[in-house]
This record gives sequence, structure tokens and C-alpha cells, in this order.
Amino acid sequence: MTPRQGWVALPDADAARLGAIERGVVLTCVSAAQHHGLWMPEKMPLHVGAPAHAARIQVPSHVVVHWSVPIVPRDPDEAIDSLVNALVILARCQPFETALVIWESALNRRLIDAEFLRGLHLPPRARELLEAARPFSDSGLETIFVHRLRWLGLPMLPQAWILDRRVDLLIGERLVIQIDGATHTGAQRTRDIEHDAQLTLRGYHVLRFSYEQIMDRWPEVQSVIMSAIAQGKHRA
Repeated sequence: MTPRQGWVALPDADAARLGAIERGVVLTCVSAAQHHGLWMPEKMPLHVGAPAHAARIQVPSHVVVHWSVPIVPRDPDEAIDSLVNALVILARCQPFETALVIWESALNRRLIDAEFLRGLHLPPRARELLEAARPFSDSGLETIFVHRLRWLGLPMLPQAWILDRRVDLLIGERLVIQIDGATHTGAQRTRDIEHDAQLTLRGYHVLRFSYEQIMDRWPEVQSVIMSAIAQGKHRA
């Protein structure tokens, strides 16, 4: 089939890309970030980008349209926006924490270069995210954890190397945070429990939290962290 002049689509073509091509737009914002394999905290609606002065685009009601001038010129033969454009757009579209998760995911996977981004004329919100983002978190849960506890003003080191293995987060000198994803089972969990025991024997204090606790019961998690800090568990 030919969704638009100059384009040919196979029968199994991705529906979102096909719809973007038919309407002369590109997948952008969180939709482009998801295409690049970046960590998403939740299921997002479809986001597309249109030229700033384009005529009104006819799209389904659940689709979010961004009319903007891209930072990087868009290739007319692409149906998915560049990652740089997508990150800049989602910087002003999404809540700061959600945007930070995606930016840090891109940095961690080395899909973007922070020094290159600093050379661009970024809008204030994107500049703020660039200065806050770090490449060390292996998952969005780690980014969320650190971001929500920055107000404590304590040293926090993601992916700290202790006893020949990495831990998800070290607060202060002795408080170890381990985060269990949805698939944290089997041999990996057994190795992690063994490592927790060795850490405890050497004076570290290990707290382990699940995805559900962090995403759905954060006040309880924060209360446990604050109690541990009040007891000096983060000090050597």
C-alpha cells in the first residue's frame, strides 16, 4: 500500500508509524523515546510532531500533537523524530520526574552525548533537565528513587561497587538500597540475597524495595528511609 506519495508500506507495517506518515507528521516526545528503547514509567498515549505553522492535523482524540520548531532539522523521509528533538519536546510536555527518567535512560545507554547537548540552544526546561540528569542509573526506578530523596542533602551514589558487585544505591557510607524489578526472581534473586548477607556481616545496612512499593506506595518507602537515617544507618 502507499500511505502517501513517495512511501510504500508492507502489510505488517507499524500502525503508529503508518498513521504518522499518512498525516505528514512524525512520532515524537515519549513515543519517539519509546521507539529508541528508553525506560518508560507508564503507558503513554501517542505523541506526534507537526511543523510549527502547519495546518490543523486530523488525528484521533487520544493523540497528542506538538506544533514546534525542532532543535535538529527533521529529515522529510523519517517517520520518527530524532532523539534530541524528542527529549527537548518531552522536557516541556512531561512532569519533571518522568522527563528525568527518560533523559537519564538515554544517557545511561549512551544514545545522547551531554557535551553535544550543551552546545545546542536548548530551552530552559531542557537545560534544567540536562544539568540534573546523570548517566549512572541502570533503571528508571533508580532515577526516581534518587530524585525523590535529593531533598535530604545526603551523598547518594547509584550503582556503587561494594564487595565485588554493584548495588543499586549507596546513601552516605553504609545504607544500601536494592531495587527489585518485576522480573527479579530465580538465580538472580538468590545471588542478591547472598550478597545482602555479606554486606550485613560487614556493617552495611541493606533495604530492599519492589517496583510496586516505589511506584504505588512511595510514602511508606520514604518513611522507612527517613527512619533508617534518623538511626544513623547511613554512617560508618
